[in-house]
Amino acid sequence: MRDNLRKFFFSMEEIDWTAVDLSLLLSKFHEGILVTESTGKILYYNQSMSKVDDIEPEYAIGKNILDVYDLTKEQSPTMRCLTSLKPVLNEPMFYRTHLGKVTNAILNVYPLFSRKVLVGAICFVNEYHTVERKFSTISPLRSPKSEKENGTRFTFSDIIGRRTDLAESVRFAQMAAESTSSVLITGETGTGKELFAQSIHNLSNFKKNQFVPINCAAIPENLLEGILFGTSKGAFTGAIEKAGLFEQANGGTLFLDELNSMPVSLQTKLLRVIQEMKIRRIGSHKEINIDLKIISSVNNDPIEEIKRGNLRVDLFYRVGVVSINIPPLRERKRDITKLINHFIDKFNLRQNKNVSGIAPEVQKYFTHYRWPGNVRELEHVLEGAMNFVDRGKFIETCHLPQHFLRSNVVTGTVEKKSATKINSNVSSRTVLNTPLNEFCKTTSKSDLSLQELDAEYCAAEKQIIRRVLLSSKGNIARAAKNLGLGSPQALLYKMKKLGLNRSEFRKQKIKQYQ
Repeated sequence: MRDNLRKFFFSMEEIDWTAVDLSLLLSKFHEGILVTESTGKILYYNQSMSKVDDIEPEYAIGKNILDVYDLTKEQSPTMRCLTSLKPVLNEPMFYRTHLGKVTNAILNVYPLFSRKVLVGAICFVNEYHTVERKFSTISPLRSPKSEKENGTRFTFSDIIGRRTDLAESVRFAQMAAESTSSVLITGETGTGKELFAQSIHNLSNFKKNQFVPINCAAIPENLLEGILFGTSKGAFTGAIEKAGLFEQANGGTLFLDELNSMPVSLQTKLLRVIQEMKIRRIGSHKEINIDLKIISSVNNDPIEEIKRGNLRVDLFYRVGVVSINIPPLRERKRDITKLINHFIDKFNLRQNKNVSGIAPEVQKYFTHYRWPGNVRELEHVLEGAMNFVDRGKFIETCHLPQHFLRSNVVTGTVEKKSATKINSNVSSRTVLNTPLNEFCKTTSKSDLSLQELDAEYCAAEKQIIRRVLLSSKGNIARAAKNLGLGSPQALLYKMKKLGLNRSEFRKQKIKQYQ
């Protein structure tokens, strides 16, 4: 590595670089430092960068930067610097390595030239919490979204995940925002129906005026009519002149959430209002003209709700001029990682923490779980877990809510594996690639608590890893291959978690562990 770095810098200037130990110089920097060729191939990667990314230098050096980090060419500051030939200065960024580590950092990238020819780039990385400790007055990179003057917080840019059927839903919603037609959003509880409704409003011609939401399931039947249409003084005992939500939303958007929970008798009155665009307060003979966009939602299949008698078919045709379906999270597994990163970012700021990401075992849980509560449930599980994570750590299975772990053991969908007991003849590949929920089924100790099962699982892993490392004399790459793990880094992560140091295996003789 040192020779490659010196040769690289030799070509830059007419300086006697032989007198300078560049690797020693850069290794003393507290910032993470990464040097690439003009193609993006990593030539140098110091120990500070290794600590930031939780990646060994030998893993990163020689790879293209896009093979190490989960970024596109446009998202990577280094690749943008190499393309534009201009520095990228003080860029705040959340990024993720392909091995799963998430980092909140500030990056500075500079192009490197030799006789006016681009030869590479050098990137300096400061973790955000490090900068924050140095400068207590620094403003946060991201602040929680505050409510806009029109009563909304979200736009389409806040919708996470575009590599699934969700992208088609977003496209339809954006097209629907351009018209005055009513919109019906269908989707299970927790999929983000109000997020879509607010986004439609903020892209529509009504965006300068109010977005007024109401959950039809949360208001008692005898109050809902007055809340929607308003009241006139004297209409009933104690009635006052009061504008309803239709009037308050006039010129803007009214969002009728869970429309299928509205009493059918009131749905008849609602149908007339939508058809005529006129409302009459309770107890009044005066009609008031209104002009607004109406967005509704149902949390079940609207056709099934019509069959059950919960939704009038004529109202369905009126509110569902444009119909948009939001797919459940179980059909958007490719979006889960992005959602995890988003919520960890959000709760790091809210809870003043620096959680780095989730452990591989937790990733397995999240992938196999069916998420009946959808994105809202994922958010709540992560928020609860982060309350128990120390600063700068990963979310482990022990941090997850017990009800979630129990549900996962019962409902998790995993690959069928042969029953395995932890003994001297155990298959290394089977145990290390078996999620905890499947391990619970295979262990003969059925009376253990989840914490005890997790401890036994970790003990089994540690036993097997020690045996294989001893046989490979501490060779990480060979041990990872023998264990059936995807990469040496995956093994290094497990060793770090289990408190194993590879140096203790390099000179020891092979021992047998029973």
